Parts: sequence; structure tokens; C-alpha cells
Amino acid sequence: MRFICLFSEGVLVLLESPWIPDDSISPPASPVAQDEPFSTYFEERVPIPDSENQLFSFRKLWAFTGPGFLMSIAYLDPGNIESDLQSGAAAGFKLLWVLLVSTIIGLLLQRLAARLGVVTGMHLAEVCNRQYSTVPRIILWLMVELAIIGSDMQEVIGCAIALNLLSVGRIPLWGGVLITITDTFVFLFLDKYGMTKEYVLVKPDQGELLKGMFVPYCAGCGPVQLEQAVGIVGAVIMPHNIYLHSALVKSREVDRKNKKEVKEANKYFFIESTIALFVSFLINVFVVAVFAQAFYNKSNIEVVKCNATGSPHTDLFPLNNNTLEVDIYKGGIVLGCFFGPAALYIWAIGILAAGQSSTMTGTYSGQFVMEGFLNLRWSRFARVLLTRSIAITPTLLVAIFQDVQHLTGMNDFLNVLQSLQLPFALIPILTFTSLKSIMNDFANGLGWKISGGILILGVCAINMYFVIVYVTSLNSVVLYVLAALISVAYLAFVAYLAWHCLVALGVSCLDCCSRVSNRPAVLIEEQSEYDS
Repeated sequence: MRFICLFSEGVLVLLESPWIPDDSISPPASPVAQDEPFSTYFEERVPIPDSENQLFSFRKLWAFTGPGFLMSIAYLDPGNIESDLQSGAAAGFKLLWVLLVSTIIGLLLQRLAARLGVVTGMHLAEVCNRQYSTVPRIILWLMVELAIIGSDMQEVIGCAIALNLLSVGRIPLWGGVLITITDTFVFLFLDKYGMTKEYVLVKPDQGELLKGMFVPYCAGCGPVQLEQAVGIVGAVIMPHNIYLHSALVKSREVDRKNKKEVKEANKYFFIESTIALFVSFLINVFVVAVFAQAFYNKSNIEVVKCNATGSPHTDLFPLNNNTLEVDIYKGGIVLGCFFGPAALYIWAIGILAAGQSSTMTGTYSGQFVMEGFLNLRWSRFARVLLTRSIAITPTLLVAIFQDVQHLTGMNDFLNVLQSLQLPFALIPILTFTSLKSIMNDFANGLGWKISGGILILGVCAINMYFVIVYVTSLNSVVLYVLAALISVAYLAFVAYLAWHCLVALGVSCLDCCSRVSNRPAVLIEEQSEYDS
């Protein structure tokens, strides 16, 4: 047994609690609220079948299957697809090992997210709401919302370009942007089908593919290839996906008072996530391999075949010896020129599928984040309408007043935006999964704390490098000054989160006035925050 201490209007309340209570870190606002279990759109949970002393059960794995596959959709959004194709065109097969390592790191981070949801019965946004004070949690909410909107903008761009390609230009880019308002959550299987077909058509060198995947070296690589490697890490590991996965696991019926059931749920969710991310990894490999085999070391002059075929997009490829640069729009055009119209249509359908299906992850993430940080519950329709409207406005302006190069160029800015938001998911998830006062026996051990800290520090450092490279390429003194001012506030907030994280990791000398304490079984919160 353990006790939780709560302060309510100056009165100390001592609650007796079993091993891991349903409200272990959520002090009740009132006796009435105490009788109403907190729910995150999961009024009906999936029951888990019983199995007698079985080490592994396919029936149980099937019951736990779902959250990991929905989470893995974000690993196949248009931003990831563009990063893959640019990696293949710029470095061939040489950066496949970076994609593999990034996916493994992503899997380990998703494991932490799933464990938090299973053990506490609360997702990351809810825990942040209860552990951080008012101003930091509002800032944190805004940063995560910014990441979700940025991801949504990439999906809008991808869908608009796909519709333009499928209609052979009859649907203008601005028209495609408007059509994305009517998003549906289908077509993911088309994405897998399309890239598999192109992979067979192009016939990549399997030996070079395996060498690039398992030999962590990039012979003859320069700044361009280094930037692509950094871009892969930023595209694969997405901040809002951490929040999403910690919430989706709550859809399964797990008795959190039963340590055996919690341990079993953690095991099956990890297996399911591994399978799901392996599938998404294969699809990403297909994209890299197609462009590595067909367009690596190609120059603009070598794609003049597009001019010979009477393509309406001849202006995209000038007659010079500069290295061929591709994006999700040019990629489809070049595939169509070299391998026929069928390849272009397959590519466009794949991009449309990626954009449509990834919208689902953004919608759910937005729901959980808004609910957790602000305790607001909106319908899925209202949530889609809000984020999609915000995402469409700047995208529509660029589509109307600029050309396709500017529209696809927005993806670079949006990848930078996603990179900036990473600490606001990675630091909190390591913080809370390391606290015994929250995770009890399932808190991160010393090995996980050290390795998790190193991984997160490495990922954040890599992405900061990506941001610096992007900002320095802007060649504007005004933008430099603006970036410097924003950086001061940004780094101050990251330092605040890192301070709490270090306290959670056991650096006791910093535990002076931190709200996030690693002292077990005692939680002190101000009741007024929950009454408001």
C-alpha cells in the first residue's frame, strides 16, 4: 500500500491507494469528478482474451494490434517521402543505414510513449498538464500544436501535388489545396501498392541496397549528403507521434492494478510497434531505392528525355550539367518520363494515399493534445476543420501567387519546424517514464536513463544542426537577427524542460524547487489549477 498527499485549499488530504491507482497522478477536482473516470475518446475499450500461462499468444497480439500501425502512418507522410527520394537522388544507397538507425531510435521512443500510457492510464499531454506549472504547459501545448499544423501543411502540399499530377495539370495547385478540405481517412494500402510496383519496375541493385543499409559509412559524401542524412532523422522522428502513441494504447482494457497485465500489455504493444515500423521502414526503403537506382548522379542534361516525350513540364529541367534536384513533384514527372505514364500515376496515387492517411494521425494527435493540455473535448470534425483551415491558409496563398517550386520548397521550412519541436516531446517522455512516483516498478532503469538521455541529446543536436544550416542559407541579416532573438527564448524553455528531466534522471543536486520530483509516492499539487 502507499499514500498520496494532496493539498486542497490549505488542507492536507491523505489518500490510501493500492499498487498503481487509476488516479495515481491525477488529483480529483471534486467528489463528483472522482466518480467519473477520465476518458480520452475511448468509452469502449478492446477486451483482451485470457491465456493460461502462455509465453506468447497470437490472439493476444491481435487484440493489442492497432495503436502501433496507426502511429506508423506518420512515418509515411509526404514529408518522409520527399526526404527519402531526395536522399536516394543525392546519395544513392549510401544513407540507407541512417534511415535504419532513425527508425530504430523512433521505435525506442515509441516504446517509452506506449509504456507511459499503459502504466499510468494517462497520455503524455495529460501527464504534462499535471506535472508542469501553468505557463510552461501552455507554451508546451502551443509548440506541439505548431508541430501538428506543420505536419498537416505537408499533407496538404502532398495531396495538392498528387491531384495536379493525376489530372495532368487540369486541377491547379490551388484547386488541389482546396480539395484537401474534404479529407477522408483511406487509401493507405495504395501507398504500399504503388511503391512496391515501382520498386519492381526500376529493379534496384540489391547488393548495393544491403551495403547501404548495414554499412554505416558514406564514401565520397559532402555537405549535400550530410544535410540529407540530417533531414532523414528529422523527417522520421516526429514530435506529435509521441503524444499520439501514448494515448492510443489506452484503447485496450488493461487492469493497471495487476502488475502482470501491465507487463504483458507493454510486451505486446512493443511487438506490434516493431512489426508496424518494420513495414513502414520497408516502404521508405522502396522510395530511396527507386530514386537511388534511377536518378543518382544524374544531371539535368540527362533528363532531356522529358523534352523528347513532349512533356508539358520541360521548363522544370534546364539544359545544363547541374546535378538533378528532385522533390515530390519533380520526382513524379521524372518517373513518368523514364518509365511511362503508369509510373507517374502510381507515384501520384502513393503521395495522395500518404497525405490522406497521415491526416488521421494529425487529427487524433490534435484531439489528445488539446484534451490533455486544456481539458477541451472537440469532435473529430471540429478538430479537422480547425487544423486543416489553419494549414490551408498559407499553403493556398503560396499556391495562388507562386509556382510549384515555392510550394514544394515549403516542405524544407516545415521539416525545420518539426525539428524545432522535437525537444518538446522527447524531453517530457524521458522525464516522466523515469519517475518512480509516476511509473512505480516500470520506471526507466539506469541503462534506459543513460541511453535514452544520450539518444535524445543526439537527436536534438542533429536537428539543431539542420535548423542552423537552413537559417544560414537564407542570406538575410533581418532573418538572422530574428532567429537569434527567437533562439534565446527557445533555448531558455528547452533548458527548463531539461532541468526537470535531469531531476527525474536522478541528479538530486538540481532538485531544489522542481515540480517534477523523483521522490516516490508523494504528489503535491495545487487544487486551484484543477478547479480552473
